Amino acid sequence: MLRLKIGKSSNRQYLSVVYNYWDPESKQSRTKTFESIGYLDNFKDVYEDPIEHFKKYVEELNKTFVTSPNEIKVSINKRSLIDTDASNRKNLGYSTLLKIYNELNLDRFFLNCQRGCQFSYSVNDIMKLLIFQRILSPGSKRNAYLHKDKYFMNTNFNLEDIYKCLTHVNNYSDKLQVHLHKNIKEKLGFNNEIVYYDVTNYYFEIDKQDDLRKKGVSKEHRPNPIVQMGMFMDSRSIPIAYRLFKGNTNDVETLIPLVSDLRSKFNINRTIVVADKGLNSSDNIAFNTIAKNGYVFSQTIRGADRELKDYVLNQEGYKLINSNFKAKSRVYPREISVTTKDNKKKKVTIEQKQVVIYSEKYNLKAKAERQAVIEKAYDLIDNVSKYKQATSYGAAKYVKNITVDNQTGEITTSKQKPVFDIEKLREEEKYDGYYVLVTGELDKSDEQILEIYSNLWKIEECFRITKSDLNARPVYLSREDRIQAHFLICFIALTIIKILALKLDNQYSIKQIIESLNNMSYSLFEENIYIGDYSDQITLDIKEKLDIDLTRKYLTLGEIKKLFAKPKKAIQSAST
Repeated sequence: MLRLKIGKSSNRQYLSVVYNYWDPESKQSRTKTFESIGYLDNFKDVYEDPIEHFKKYVEELNKTFVTSPNEIKVSINKRSLIDTDASNRKNLGYSTLLKIYNELNLDRFFLNCQRGCQFSYSVNDIMKLLIFQRILSPGSKRNAYLHKDKYFMNTNFNLEDIYKCLTHVNNYSDKLQVHLHKNIKEKLGFNNEIVYYDVTNYYFEIDKQDDLRKKGVSKEHRPNPIVQMGMFMDSRSIPIAYRLFKGNTNDVETLIPLVSDLRSKFNINRTIVVADKGLNSSDNIAFNTIAKNGYVFSQTIRGADRELKDYVLNQEGYKLINSNFKAKSRVYPREISVTTKDNKKKKVTIEQKQVVIYSEKYNLKAKAERQAVIEKAYDLIDNVSKYKQATSYGAAKYVKNITVDNQTGEITTSKQKPVFDIEKLREEEKYDGYYVLVTGELDKSDEQILEIYSNLWKIEECFRITKSDLNARPVYLSREDRIQAHFLICFIALTIIKILALKLDNQYSIKQIIESLNNMSYSLFEENIYIGDYSDQITLDIKEKLDIDLTRKYLTLGEIKKLFAKPKKAIQSAST
């Protein structure tokens, strides 16, 4: 509301039109000049009562000022300087993440887990910062703290509070995963018929091992200590649960603990577990069978017995599924060796369906990928001294007459000259384009088994997103409890961004969404008015599908506060 101000300048009364506004930096009301009128004595000969005249003038101004809600009038001093201590640019894209955060009742969860604790900080405020920063601009916890002012959040905490919070939140990891799944199930629905499982690992740039970070089989063939992560997701590629394991844990040993969690903690009874050949072990098959779960695992051919190899190469029985695949199957008795409760091995025969698939596309892909390895093998033959076990990965198997020192990893030659193993190559080429799926779902068709397995790549994509887009590594932490909390934050961030992608009908990559959210920033223009300079199709879709409008060029501080104070709405069911 405009008002007439009668001030003093050089001992003369000065008239101006002013209004009050809220300064978000100082958190107090300030006065801004809307129009300067002049010295009062200059108008005494013009108007009978200058003060009464200009009061009426202000009344007329207010009719326009108040009755035009879509118009904002400001005065600009062209000599104004940029405040070097103020955070004038704010990200508003995170409002979409906050909406999902609140819909999943994460705010309520973190408030509850703080009850009874005499903390000087808010667990909920810290977790919001760490989760949203992990999505939008991942880095260290210190980096998140230094950039906290780019959000319209309460950040009344210090860096040490963040580290203390990590220790506290780690105690709630299991409960939080169950909480997430329960809320996702209520808001998005959940088809528990099929779950996908995979294992990856994360390396640490350290030399010394500890209780968690152990040297093991690195997916990236690095010598550093690692931690293993096993994770389940549903058929829409929404994460369900995860667990960290010591770095020297074998992949096949990670499945049973998490399947047990699905039944005991997540109340998921019968499901079909889908995983690749690295998880295909007798114990895992036996456990799922006894637990009345189904399973679909891929099966290595080159390491299989002669009987299965002959069945794969025998062209009798293959039928064209579509233009890309041909397949055949059989139910075959398989003898597996199961570990009993007293840690002894017991042989058991089960009925298992084997589905053999051939794809010409995969045949060509296998040959193309092998070509680089073959070239490396020939270079190894000519330059043995420049290679070690780690750098020769994949190529050494095609070279005869070399040995590897298990202590140093150095490659040396025997008395005979290194030569290319052409017989090894020809044997492997026989199986290019073929792969085998094994399952306990005896009644499902070949097409159904292939369709179930074909979505396994999505969990591999989840791991890729965690490593690349969310930068889960490097981990700038050394304490185990805080390392655990770091990966919990990455898991929550992955869940939220995957739900957002789902709500946007999976039209955009995670990278595209994150880039767009980062660009949805507004700068302080004047007083409490913010100006935006970015919009794209994702912005428009967010407005349509999430009812968050960031398409307007100007927003007042009050409107921004309303943006973050909107009532929570249940997540609408999204298409799978």
